Parts: sequence; C-alpha cells; structure tokens
Amino acid sequence: MIGAPAPWQPLREELDLLPGPALPDGQPSWTLHDPVRNLFFQLDWASFEVLRRWDMADAQAMARDIAAHTTLQVTAADVQVLQQFLLGNELLQPPPHGAPALAEKWQSRRGGWSQWLLHNYLFFRVPLLRPDRWLGRWAPRLDFLFRPGFWWLTLAAFLWGLWGVVRSWEVFHATLVDMWSLQGLLAYGVTLLGVKCLHELGHGITAKRYGCRVPTMGVAFLVLWPVAYTDTNEVWKLTRRDQRLKVAAAGITTELVIAVWALLAWLWLPDGWPKAMAFLLATTTWVSTVLINASPFMRFDGYFLLSDYLQMPNLHSRAFALARWDLRERLFALGEAPPERFAPTRQRMLIAFAWATWIYRLVLFLGIAALVYHFFIKAVGILLFAVEIVWFVAKPVWSEVKAWRERKAQIAHSRRARWSAALAVGLLALLVVPWPVPVLSSGMLQSGAQWQLHAPEAAQLAQAPLPEGSAVAADTAVFALTSPALQAAAQQNQARLRQVVQQSAAAGMDGELRRDWQVWQDRQAEALAQKAALDTDAARYQLQAGGSGVLRDVDPDLQAGEWVARRELLGRVVDLQKLEVVSYVAEQELHRIRPGDSGLFITEGAGGAALPVRVRSIDQDASRSLNEGALSAQAGGNVPVRNQQGVLYPEQPVYRVVLDVVNTEALPAWAAQHRWRGRVSIRGAWEAPGAQFVRTAASVFWREAGF
Repeated sequence: MIGAPAPWQPLREELDLLPGPALPDGQPSWTLHDPVRNLFFQLDWASFEVLRRWDMADAQAMARDIAAHTTLQVTAADVQVLQQFLLGNELLQPPPHGAPALAEKWQSRRGGWSQWLLHNYLFFRVPLLRPDRWLGRWAPRLDFLFRPGFWWLTLAAFLWGLWGVVRSWEVFHATLVDMWSLQGLLAYGVTLLGVKCLHELGHGITAKRYGCRVPTMGVAFLVLWPVAYTDTNEVWKLTRRDQRLKVAAAGITTELVIAVWALLAWLWLPDGWPKAMAFLLATTTWVSTVLINASPFMRFDGYFLLSDYLQMPNLHSRAFALARWDLRERLFALGEAPPERFAPTRQRMLIAFAWATWIYRLVLFLGIAALVYHFFIKAVGILLFAVEIVWFVAKPVWSEVKAWRERKAQIAHSRRARWSAALAVGLLALLVVPWPVPVLSSGMLQSGAQWQLHAPEAAQLAQAPLPEGSAVAADTAVFALTSPALQAAAQQNQARLRQVVQQSAAAGMDGELRRDWQVWQDRQAEALAQKAALDTDAARYQLQAGGSGVLRDVDPDLQAGEWVARRELLGRVVDLQKLEVVSYVAEQELHRIRPGDSGLFITEGAGGAALPVRVRSIDQDASRSLNEGALSAQAGGNVPVRNQQGVLYPEQPVYRVVLDVVNTEALPAWAAQHRWRGRVSIRGAWEAPGAQFVRTAASVFWREAGF
C-alpha cells in the first residue's frame, strides 16, 4: 500500500550512473554508484527511464512520458515505490533545514556503544595496505598470466605432475603421513599464510586489469576469526558478466594454479624445506580454498561467483526473503504474493539454497562460539558464546516470530494454520511425553560361578584329564599333578621321620641315649610338621573346583605325563545354573534403571537367540578400567576405550551392571558355552526424548559455569 507521496527531492549530484550487464530476461540494466559510501545499486530498464525524467518532479507526468516514448507500462505508483527506495537509501538530496533529521537518523542507525561493540566484535576490518597504485604498475607486467598460452602450459604441468605422482605414489603417500606432526603443522600454517596473500593479490590484479580501483587490502575478523580480504567493490562498474566472474574466481584460481606448479616442483626439488613447502602447496593448502572460499553460504568468493552467474545481486537476502515467504505459505497458506517472481525451478532452487545457508551458518557459528569459549577466559568466553547464540540463532527466529504476530489476524482464520498448530503440538508432545525406550548396551553372557584351574608350579600330569564338557562334582579333583621335586622332598622327609622315630624309641632302653630323648622328640615333631606342610603342598597339585559344574577350555592334546608351566590355565569349571550377563551402561542412562528391572540378552551368534534377564546389581562408582575387553568399541562392543600399557580405560563414565539370567532350567543347548557376547536391552523407566537433551545441556552448563 502506497501512502501519500513524499515531497519531491532531486537526486544527489555526485551519484554515478553506469551501464550494466543484460538481465536474465534480456532487458538492459544500469548500476547506480554512491561514491560517498562506495555502494552500488542495480537498476532495471523501468527504473532507469524514471531516473532520466526525475527532473519532471511529477509521478503522473513521468509515467505518461515513459508510456509515450517507450514500450514500458509504468504507473505513478511504480514511480512512488522507486522514490521510497531512493529516499530510504539516502540517494536524494536532503530538504532544506534537513540536516538535524539526517543526523538523528544517522545516530539511530549507529546505535549506542554497546551496539557498536557488538557489531565490531562480530565483524570488523583492519586495512593494512593501499595497493591501488602499485597494482596499477604490476598488472600490465603480469598480463602473461591471463593469456591462453599460460593456461595450456599449466594444464601440461598438471598432467605431468599427476604422472609423476603415480610413478612415486609410495613416496607421495609417506610424505603426506609425515606432515601430520608439530613441524608439519607449523609449516602448513606458514605456507597457508603466504598462499592467502597470493589469493588476495589474484583478486586485486584481476580487478585492476579490468580498470577497477582497489582501495584497500587487509584482514577481516569474522567473530574474531581472521580472514584476508581485498576491497573489489568497484567490480560492480563492469558491464560484462564474464569479467565480474573472473574477478570473483581469481583467488581460487590463483591457489589452484599454485598447487599445479607446486606439484611439478615437488617432483624435481631435492629433499629439504623447499620440497616440503611445495608438497604442502600441492596437497593441502588449496583444500581450504575449495571448502571455505568456494562455499556460497558465506559472503566469500563462492557467493559472488554464484550471485554473478545467476545475475542476482544480494542473493542471500533475496533467497532468505523468498524462503521466509515460502515457510509462511506452507504453515499458514496466507495467500501473500512472493517478494519476487521467479520461474518455478529457480524459485525452488533459491528456497533450498536459503535453507542450506541457514543450516550451514548455524553449524558454523555454533562451532566458532565453542572455539571462542574455549580459547578465552572462561567468564569472557561464556559472554561471547551467549552473544553468538543470541545474535545468530535467537535474533533471526524472533524476527520471524514478530512477522507472524503482525499477521495474527490472518493466521487465526487460516485452516492450514490450525493443521500446522496441531502438527506442532504433536511434535512437541513427542519430545515431552515419556517413551518406553529401552536402555541398550553390549553385554557378556557368562557363568556367575566359575573356577579357573591353574597349575601352581611347573608339574606333570599324573593322569589324562577329563574330556571337555564333563560334569564335575564339588570338591572333586579335576586335574592330578605331580612334582618330582615335591616327591623327592617327601621321600627325604619320610626317611628322616623313620630315623627320628627309631632313635626316639631306642632312647627309652638305652641310658646313654635317654639323655637326648627330648632332643629326639623335638626332631620328631619337626619332621611331622614338615610332613604336614608337604602334604598340604601336595594337595595344591590336586586341582579341585569350588562347586559343581561343567569342565570347559581343556586342551585336547594334554596327555598323562606331560609337563605344564607354572600358572598355566588347564581348564574351567563352569556352573551353568548361575548364568549372568555383565554389561556397562553410560552415565546419562544410569538413572533409568534399577535392580529388578527386566530385559533381554540377544546373542551375536546362535541365530540371534534371546534370553530373559533381570538386573541384579549396579555399581555405585564409574568403572576405572574395563575388565571385559570384548565389550570395548575396538573389539565390537559399545564402550569407547583407550589402551594404555595393556589396560583398557573407558573414555566416558560407564557403570558395571550385572544381570541374572531368568529360568536357567530351560536353557538352550548353545548356552552351555561359558561366554557369549551380545546386545542387552533393559526395560528401564520411561523418558521423554527432550528430557535427555535438557539434562545433558544442564549438566554441561553446570560443569562449565563453575570458576
């Protein structure tokens, strides 16, 4: 809706009007340059015709004159829209006595010191050079870089370099691995700095070659992250689109050309720092320009390339406006006209591009916010993190919510809005209503009572062992071992005991020996004590189980008379009536389970068979090490660990949980194996999906907020 026309004001005299490239629909365009602020505005044919007649100072007269002399159909309302645009962008001369109003407007736009600090923290530039003059001297001397011969030569160098890499692939791969060291990263940083300087020079020289002024070069800080920049705003003066594209692509092209020639140099240079630098230039530094500079989601080279290719200045803002309109139409079906008319294919592309940009920026700024937090003083880091979240996340969302509030009357009468509200309530319910989601982990099925039978010392088997799977009763000797050293000691002790007994008996009949009778009695007691000790030691060689069960892990090659080593495992007696499952549960899931909760153990083998289990015990403290190595992530389990000198240490707090197998009397045949790995599913307390996120965020905040 156009209100009352504003008082007519002439155009500012210092504005420049330059011819521009043809628009996608074929009509000519012009570029309006504001030299004071160095801003450029693209005008279509109709706007140009209006500006040609601006001195007429009458919208109706201008519309009639345009209709009389051109094929355009321009109305007075169209002229007033252009007038509002020029007024809003301060392209008209201020009215008499209008200086105070302009000063007030400028002050309101500038804001207070807090707003100034916020904007300059988020983005500010530090000009370092004024290169226009020396770029003007060097651009003609570097004209050979833009000739076809140089590009054909570069292509030949690329093919030669690839051929050399194929021939020296082992050396190339080994060098790439060696670069991941402290010295390699330092060399990468130095090389990257030099490449980025050449990147910006590529922009500057190309722009200067086409007659544009390059006033400054320096470093821009995007949320305190340094980014080199070159002021090439005057590219908007160029009337040819291909020249604009070449200026925008010059930085990326420069780095890729450097990479090509560096690859060839790596093949020829001798070992040393020059060869290492050439390798970095050829393999790693250009990756950053492809991943960052070529991205169209930030206002880097890729954005301007895409904008010029599509011939859509202000691509981001126009795509965002279209995506916001599309969102409102999908949610509320308000029937509003789109901010701009595009072909259906381009409209869908722009909407998808806007959403991709929003998601990319959300991830990027959250990552930068985390870096800011960790690399600053904690108090300052928390403040800057909050600024990041408010400015880049909360503010855009609130801006859209305000737009919805302005349309609340239309939304209230929209049937689509009611369906959208119902869907939103349903999605919210899915987040806040508890779900019966089981607690999942990996587990080890094993006997709750098993006895490992180890040889106490190096010994011989007195008899052949029982076969695998034999039933063993409690206190039954499973392995009978003999020790020649122990047998010799027993024989010596037996001979000594006989001698002492004989001497003690003779002392009762011989008066001369009677005087030493007490001595012989003491020696007899000593020999008997030694015999008892030897008998006890011999009993250790009769390996018995502490209870009844089944014999497992017996070496089938063991025969009577064979020697076994000290502490060698000869077998296990497993009680199959006391099966248990050992599992480890993450700290964030621990509150959902209690002793007595039921669940299932699903084996990885045996066709994925399942056994009912019940929680018996939960450790009160987190496990310092992982005794069941098969449950580690390295072995296929779910517990991330780090291995230090053979000991597995969990990367995250985990708690040991023991579960009993229910109804062991009806166990399948495969359960007779004493150990099985599988998945554990515990029917814990119900929990809302959103509660886990809130709990984790609160715990992180509580932990990190402490000073």
